[in-house]
Amino acid sequence: MKTLPEITPYLFFTGKGGVGKTSLACATAVKLADEGQSVLLISTDPASNLKEVLETNITEKITPVNDIPNLHAVNIDPELSAEEYRQRVTSPMEDILPSHEIERIREELSGACTTEIAAFDEFARYVAGSEDDQPYDVIIFDTAPTGHTLRLLELPAAWSDFIESNPDGASCIGPSSALKTSQERYQKVVDRLKDKDATTIYLVTRPDASALREADRSGKELDEMGLSNQILLINGDFEPQDETDPFALKMKELANRTLEEMPKRLQEMKQLRFPLRPYNLLGIDRLRMVFEPLDKEEIRAGNTAMIAEKQENELPDLDQLIKDMTDDKEHGLIMTMGKGGVGKTTIAAVIALKLAHKGYPVHLTTTDPAAHLLDQLGDTELPANLTVDRIDPHAEKQAYIDKVLQRRGKDKTDEELKLLREDLESPCTEEVAVFQAFSRAIHQAKRKFVVVDTAPTGHTLLLLDTTGSYHKEILRNTAMDAGKLKTPYMYLQDPEYSKLLIVTLPETTPITEAQKLQADLRRSGIEPYAWIANQSMSSSPVSDPLLKMRAAAEIPLLMALEKDLDSQLYSIPFVVESPVLGHLLEGRAVQEVQS
Repeated sequence: MKTLPEITPYLFFTGKGGVGKTSLACATAVKLADEGQSVLLISTDPASNLKEVLETNITEKITPVNDIPNLHAVNIDPELSAEEYRQRVTSPMEDILPSHEIERIREELSGACTTEIAAFDEFARYVAGSEDDQPYDVIIFDTAPTGHTLRLLELPAAWSDFIESNPDGASCIGPSSALKTSQERYQKVVDRLKDKDATTIYLVTRPDASALREADRSGKELDEMGLSNQILLINGDFEPQDETDPFALKMKELANRTLEEMPKRLQEMKQLRFPLRPYNLLGIDRLRMVFEPLDKEEIRAGNTAMIAEKQENELPDLDQLIKDMTDDKEHGLIMTMGKGGVGKTTIAAVIALKLAHKGYPVHLTTTDPAAHLLDQLGDTELPANLTVDRIDPHAEKQAYIDKVLQRRGKDKTDEELKLLREDLESPCTEEVAVFQAFSRAIHQAKRKFVVVDTAPTGHTLLLLDTTGSYHKEILRNTAMDAGKLKTPYMYLQDPEYSKLLIVTLPETTPITEAQKLQADLRRSGIEPYAWIANQSMSSSPVSDPLLKMRAAAEIPLLMALEKDLDSQLYSIPFVVESPVLGHLLEGRAVQEVQS
């Protein structure tokens, strides 16, 4: 039986979305609890799926997990944390200020920045702790996808600097003095995270080039922040069960080549590999199998038992989706959305390139702090009618600061300029700058196709929340006829202008998460145009028993999903060639394997 190296009091599981952080974090929590240790499992992911994996109703309150006496779990709910924060800020003012002033302050505290600092506040409480807290031998953090996690861990320094510069000031999170988490607690958190005897960082990846690049990048950034005790966990390591299946052999060949070419820093790290299994890791019994070797007899028996089951789906493909989206259209906004790791970036890039090859003017961009479109495009020759960029939060913030200083800094004294610069260095400025860049991208779709690869679900919803807040603010303050006004939010709600594509994997947890996203969008008056089941084994030619079991497990999920959807469901096959983008572009993913 395997065991994870370096079990310290604080364990962080981080990495690109979809690599299996939650599964490995939950499996580790169950294993340690089974061994008699007292364990608290915490999710800092706005799109947490602890509930599905543990099959326990995990809430924002510490909850016991099933019948495991030593194991408890909790979700840090960003929205609830933000509401509690708003209440702490405004309650002392209720007897002093009129109700409309209180409401104005609450409105100012409604942005994504407030949500971020409130979530960090909760996170810090568990890391810093106190002697009065419930004792745990080990606290495990199942973190959000990398970009969001790095942002969370950067907040102590950012806010400490801001509070130090503005001890009595105010910002979009309210008065500095309202922060529950003191600078002393910030420092305690940072010190614990940097202590290799206290904290271990598990960089979770798959044998996939983009996931390995992300693990390397995030590992370096965390190391620069002083979080140096890192171990690499390679999840989903596939071993063919049928040596005559060309698809399985190509899949293994690609994985081996990818791992051989992984960045040198990762090659030199301590590492542990976990095999690809024929089932999803849901429930305590299956989580207990994570540290056990594959049971090949179980796979053969399972394959024999499902001979009569259907293993192929008949859903329309990506080319049909593009045809459907461009009927009678010369321009518009197309957004790929969903949980991390489902392939949003690749699909966005393929859609943009296919549109450009059809002769349309196209702009491709991303709002994901951890996305690297150029990595996906590789050496692909870009048509002259396709432009590519990314909405870089740091670059957008600096450009916004420079613009404001140029506009408002004229004729100010040195002291006044210093105060203005300090105000603009608030981390909330980044939120405003990213929103403005997103709005520019939306408006470009009036004259061309704009394809936007969005950040993982929770981060995207925060951006849309900012867009909605801006919309309400404009409507409240404009002197224009509301019927003639169209904000970015209204463009997103217009099905003729915007096509929102929900991308998922044909597995229980990603589908459940995508359904939550759809519900959130609908509450905002935004109706998804279509769903895409990506990396579908049931759209691929397989005979390997492990892969056949995975393909057969997809069919009932896809059939149930198709029945429940008001929009069309499309399917993209699992690609075992590199680069993936090139084969999706040319439609060779299945044909070459068959030949």
